[in-house]
Amino acid sequence: MATFSAETYQNEYLAAGASEVNAIVTVRCENGGMTEDGAGSAEVVIVDASGSMKGHRIRAAKKATIAAIDCIGDGVAFAVIAGTSKARHVYPEDGTMAVASDETRAEAAGAVEWLGAGGGTAIGQWLLAARDLFETVPGIIHHAILLTDGKNQGERQKTLDDAVEKCRGVFQCDCRGVGTDWEVAELRRIATGLLGSVDIVAEPADLEADFRAIIEHAMGRATADVSLRLWTPQGAETAFVRQVAPAIEDLAPQPDPAGPLTLDYPTGAWGEESRDYHLCLRVVPQQVGEEMLAGRVSLVVGEEVVSHALIKALWTDDQVLSTRINREVAHYTGQAELAEAIQEGLEARKEGDERTATVKLGRAVQLAAESGNDDTMRLLEQVVDVDDAAAGTVRLRQHVHDADEMALDTRSTRSVRIQEPAQ
Repeated sequence: MATFSAETYQNEYLAAGASEVNAIVTVRCENGGMTEDGAGSAEVVIVDASGSMKGHRIRAAKKATIAAIDCIGDGVAFAVIAGTSKARHVYPEDGTMAVASDETRAEAAGAVEWLGAGGGTAIGQWLLAARDLFETVPGIIHHAILLTDGKNQGERQKTLDDAVEKCRGVFQCDCRGVGTDWEVAELRRIATGLLGSVDIVAEPADLEADFRAIIEHAMGRATADVSLRLWTPQGAETAFVRQVAPAIEDLAPQPDPAGPLTLDYPTGAWGEESRDYHLCLRVVPQQVGEEMLAGRVSLVVGEEVVSHALIKALWTDDQVLSTRINREVAHYTGQAELAEAIQEGLEARKEGDERTATVKLGRAVQLAAESGNDDTMRLLEQVVDVDDAAAGTVRLRQHVHDADEMALDTRSTRSVRIQEPAQ
């Protein structure tokens, strides 16, 4: 049985008149792995089969889908959808979900082998088809992979946004773009809305390994319906609730009411892991010397509250206390700024604003160096030439591969945890 714990990091001292309270909450889950029979989960693989996928891309996608099916554990409900201007049930063909076994995995692989490419791209229709499948197997973990190589040109943006909203809370979805003709922002909106990840697979030959990794990770999660429940006092406001590790993701913009002054923020399914969350609250300032409970964070699994963490505020006229920056808060504030600087810098570069792009990407290099985010630094070095990392002095590269720029964009939200100081 999964066991959760929560720990809070903050500087609870506020200067006179200050109202903003920041805290990092680390949540850990132990014994949260998948059970042997796998009956507590369902998987849907959504494969772009539009005309742009013809040739080596559809061949690689079929190979990757078969590899993903091979990783699905016995007892797991699963299905495969082919997406064009509509969604087609590849396996099972009748719009139901199969139960994974040697026999059904072989049947699914055979059906995928016959998959061809042709037609348009309407991702919203694909998502709604997956939602309908998942709703036939309620009460278990629902996870999907979505693969595309192009833009959602077969439907309006609002149609896709509405589809994502209808799927929110029904299933999680990891999104992958193959090649460089798709839009990072489009897949990011889907992944963010459905509590999943987004990444580029520049070379179709790399799809198989990526699909295997996604399914194996999903198979390691067995605890569903986990929410971060936040109570705040009368008059307080929540500026944001954001996951900051292992990746930076804003939680639901419209959390679920859970009682007076209390909101639930869904966090998706859990395995054996830990995640960090940054909570920023605004409270009514109190007199110097006064103390208040600014917030109470609870972990809720299903309907059971399994862990608590308190966020406090204490007003002081001691500048040493009120200006002390908590290491965890400072670190993750920097990681969020790093992601924002990368995305704004790339957007400026795309629009031809080289000055802004240089400033933003230079700041990103500086932040990556300060925090030891070596993976992000390596991605930045494919887009800029670094003269002085500590000062953030860079020069834009004139010739950048689209795949390198998109890799930096998709992976900009990957954070690193705070490093313990050397003894």
